[in-house]
Amino acid sequence: MNLCVPAPALSALSVAGRDQRFPVNRIYCVGRNYAAHAREMGIDPEREPPFFFMKPATAVVDAARPVSVPYPPRTNDFHHEVELVVAIGQGGRNIPVGRALAHVYGYAVGLDMTRRDLQLEARDKGRPWEFGKSFAQSAPIGAVHRVQDVGHPTAAAITLRVNGRMRQSSDIAQLIWSVAEAIAVLSEYDGLEPGDLIMTGTPEGVGAVVPGDVMHGAIAGLGEIEVRLEG
Repeated sequence: MNLCVPAPALSALSVAGRDQRFPVNRIYCVGRNYAAHAREMGIDPEREPPFFFMKPATAVVDAARPVSVPYPPRTNDFHHEVELVVAIGQGGRNIPVGRALAHVYGYAVGLDMTRRDLQLEARDKGRPWEFGKSFAQSAPIGAVHRVQDVGHPTAAAITLRVNGRMRQSSDIAQLIWSVAEAIAVLSEYDGLEPGDLIMTGTPEGVGAVVPGDVMHGAIAGLGEIEVRLEG
C-alpha cells in the first residue's frame, strides 16, 4: 500500500504470562454502570438501557509495569476512574447474552482518566463528552489476562488508592449491566471486532488527582497497575 503519510503506530497491551501483545482496535466505555457512582454524579441510577461513549486507540497506555502519564491541558479537575476492562477476541453482531462471553479474549484493570470539568460543562450544555473523556493517554490499562487463565470474573474487589489512601472500593458484582449484557447491547448498535476493548464503568469514590500523585488500581485476580501523574 502506497501511503501518503506515515501510518499511525499500533496501540497494543501486554498479555499476562505470554510473549504476545493484544492489538487495540476501538475502546467502548459504558457510562454510569455502578449505582453509587451514578448517584454521586447526581443521576438516578434506574436500570435503563446502557449508553456508551468511545475513546481513541491513542488513549491506551500499556500499564503492565509502572507508568507515568501527563496531566492534560485545559482542565483543573482531572479525575481517576478505575474499571474492569474487557478485551474482545471474536467479533460479531447481534450477539445473544447467553453467548456473549464466548467473544471475550480476556480481562484487565484500567483507568478511565477524565477531565471532569470539561465533561460536566459539555453534559450541562447537551454537547458531546469527547474533550472530557477522549484524549491521548487517558486509558492506562494493565496486562490482559486470558479467559483460559482467569475465567470470567463476576465478583471481585475493585479498588483505587492515591498516594496509599483508598479512594474507590467496591466489587464488580455491583455492575448494573453485566459484561455479557453490555456486549449483547453494544453489538446491536455496532459490530464488535477482535481487538475492541470495553471499559465497563467505575464505582463510587471518583476524585481529582494532581501532578505527583501515584494511583494504584486493582481488581482481585487481575493484578494491580501503578500510574504516576506528571506535571
